[in-house]
Formats: sequence, structure tokens, C-alpha cells
Amino acid sequence: MANNFRAIGATTFLAPIPAVMLSCRGTEPGFDRDNLITVAWAGVVNSDPPMVSVSIRPSRHSYAQILQSGAFCLNLIDQPLCRAADFCGVKSGRDIDKFAEMRLHAREIEGFPAPALDEAPAFLCCRVKQRIPLGSHDLFLCAVEQVYVKDALFDADGSLHMGRANLVSYAHGEYFPLKPRPEGFFGYSVAREDVLRRRLGAPKPAARRTPGKRNGRR
Repeated sequence: MANNFRAIGATTFLAPIPAVMLSCRGTEPGFDRDNLITVAWAGVVNSDPPMVSVSIRPSRHSYAQILQSGAFCLNLIDQPLCRAADFCGVKSGRDIDKFAEMRLHAREIEGFPAPALDEAPAFLCCRVKQRIPLGSHDLFLCAVEQVYVKDALFDADGSLHMGRANLVSYAHGEYFPLKPRPEGFFGYSVAREDVLRRRLGAPKPAARRTPGKRNGRR
């Protein structure tokens, strides 16, 4: 049976996307207070060296702060931080101290000019390398200088378990919690049964298409 689709126009429909809060601090009077902004457009753009991108409207208070300092922290958001993330996305740092309003705490990073969010399960220290005006937003291409992850997400042997972080994603104007148990892992579709059992608790056979005719063609 054929699937039916409906055209909805050219729009930013990519989903899900990470829900992250960007923490920053400017260097000039009026911009030198610790600030938080929730950014919808953020992602990884390069592996070696590690780089990320964020897109911010030039009218935002945080935009000037980032231009002044050239740095910020990207803070991952867990479920307890979801309300604060929404608040920091609709309120301006020009008018209020968002850390104080949400009873959150800025964390200083030695040798780095921007604060982190102490309540975040993990954060990335980012340094701006390039700014590209695109239209409604400017794209910042940034080098990741360091990543910090809470000890609670590690086992005694050093294994990292992101399922414990209770992260939140964003899709079409709504926040969605990620399931703590993964559906798979990179390469699981071709992994041996013993690896599947060790990583997932039970074999998860990959669905396979049976070769055949479709719409009269092979």
C-alpha cells in the first residue's frame, strides 16, 4: 500500500533536534552578566577537530555577548531542566537574570571566558571560529575545546551511560524526553548475536526487506 504525504511548504521541519541551553557572558558594561539562552539550531559540523554550530538572531542579547567574548558553553538539557530551558528561550537577558529567576548556578571554568550551567548533565566549552550571516540568523562555527560530563553518568570502570542523563529533545515546538533504553547502537544492524546480547540484553534482529517487485519494477 502506497504511503500518502502532504506538502507543507519550505520550513525548518528537521526533527528531532537537541534541546540545549547556551551560557555566555559579555565583556562590556550591560553585557557582562552571566546569561542563558535556549537555542534550537545547534549541531555537530565536524569530527576532527571537533566543531559545532549554533544559529542566533542578531537581535538577541546573547548575540552581542558571544561577539564580545568569542566563547560560550553548550549545556545539555535533562528533564528537570526542561521548564528552565523553555523559560530561557522566551525571556531576554537584557531584562532579567535568568540564572537567578530559575534558581540555577553558573559554574566557572578555569581559563575559559564563559560560564557553564552547573545543573546540566554535560556541557561543551566552545570557541567561535567563524560567523556567517544567513538571513534571520547568523551561524557561528565553533571549536569544542573541552567537554565535561557529570560523574553520575559513568560506571566504576569509566564506561559512559548517556541513558542515565534523561535528556530532552525538541520537535515541532514541543519537548520530548528520550527513552533511557536505546533501540540500538552504532553498528548494531550488523553486530554478532553475543554483542547484541551484551549491549542490549537480548538479540534484536534487524528487519530485512525481501527482494521483490514494487510498482512493477525490481
